[in-house]
Parts: sequence; structure tokens; C-alpha cells
Amino acid sequence: MKRLPYIDSTYVTPPGSVSIFARTFPEVAFYIRFAGVVLKASQKAKRGKYGDREWCESSYNLLKNLEGIGLSVEITGIHHIAELQTPCVVIANHMSILETLVLPVIINPARRMTFVVKDSLLKYPVFRHVMRARNPISVSRTNPRQDYKVVLDEGLKRLEQRISVVVFPQRTRAASFDPAQFNSIGVKLAARAGVPVVPLALMTHAWKNGKYIKELGTFDVSQKVCFAFGPPIWVEGRGSNEHQRVINFMLAKLNEWNFQYDR
Repeated sequence: MKRLPYIDSTYVTPPGSVSIFARTFPEVAFYIRFAGVVLKASQKAKRGKYGDREWCESSYNLLKNLEGIGLSVEITGIHHIAELQTPCVVIANHMSILETLVLPVIINPARRMTFVVKDSLLKYPVFRHVMRARNPISVSRTNPRQDYKVVLDEGLKRLEQRISVVVFPQRTRAASFDPAQFNSIGVKLAARAGVPVVPLALMTHAWKNGKYIKELGTFDVSQKVCFAFGPPIWVEGRGSNEHQRVINFMLAKLNEWNFQYDR
């Protein structure tokens, strides 16, 4: 299984040259490779041969392709996941499609995982085969009451199978962070399952949302990409304090990275 070369629980993009073509036309250079990775993964998924190893390989290749156009990536705190003796609920802010593509090679080598995703991702041409093969928890984003029940019920099933669940509690991807839009469903799922929460602050706005197709945006390679995992948090009672601790961790990291989020 593909793994990143962490040093003291940290990964940093190694120094390397970027081709003149990739530097001049980063979107063209990346999306050509992106299409190849997704098509290959889709073909395997349709044959029922897209497991953890294949998922990590796809994710690793996409990360390397992003680095190949000049993006610099830093990942810290992975030991908070790797050293756990139990599955967990990873709660993250959500800025771009980048984290969905890269997180498998970050988390899955240490702990089997899946995502809570919107239903539409399971309907995308080609990509839907990959997502369905990974047994995600799908929600409508139009019926909050039903989505809440689905996440708790299906999330509990995954956690009982020792599959950790990645939750993005924001309503949609945004290059901002508004705590008021950050719901507590991840904390509630962890409380029900009796597993810890692991906060994940990320800054991935280097991959912009597209004007016509949200997933196909431009890149700002001057912006660093950051992932930071925090210490596990065990939930007590209703989880209000733990929810605030997750938010505080994210705000602290975004401030540390000098990210200008919406207050």
C-alpha cells in the first residue's frame, strides 16, 4: 500500500523541479493526469477490484501530480491517527475537492476510512464508480433531519466495522471558515459510537472552485496546502465542549497559517 514518507509525523513536499509546461499551464498539465488516474480507478472499480490498496495508489498519484505543477503540501500530526487503538471520527473543514482526493493516502495506510459525501458525487460520470466502491455515507444536503439520521445510523455501522469516518460539517465547500456553519454531527456520531474525535484543520484553497464545474477550478501554486491533525478528543455528555474544542483547533491552525477566513 502506498504511504507517504513521514519524518516525525510530518510530511513536506520534497524539493523538485517543475516542468516549463506545468509551470505555464498548470491546469492543463494536472487535469490530463487527473483524467488518467480517475479513468484507471473507475475501470478497476467497475470490475470490483478497487480496494484500500488501489484507493491509496490513486490518491498518492494525485498528490504527486499536484506537487508536479508546483503545489507545496505540508501534513502534520498523523500520529494522532496512527497511534489510536480504535476507529475514530475525523472532523474537518472543507475548502476544495483537493482534500477528498488526497486524504485517502494520508489516513488509510494508518486506519481504514470512508467519507460522508453528498449524493451527487455518486452520480458523477466515471467518478461515481470509484466513490461507490469505497462504501461512503451519502446525504442529500436538502433534508437535514434525514441526513442527520443517515449519518448517525450508517456512521455507527462503519465504526463498528472499525472503519473511521471523515465528516465535513460545513454545508458546502468554501474558501472560508465560519464556525456558525459548522454543525456538530461528527461529535454526536462519535458520542453514539463511543469513539474519539480527531480534529483536522486544512487549508486547500490553492485549488479554486470552478466557475462552471465546481470540481474543475484553477490553481494558485503560490498558496501552500496544509493538513494538521489534532489530538483525539473523547466526547462526554452532549458534546458541546468537545465541539467547541474542534472549532478552536481549526481557528488556531488557520491563524497560524495566516489564512484570512470570514469571521
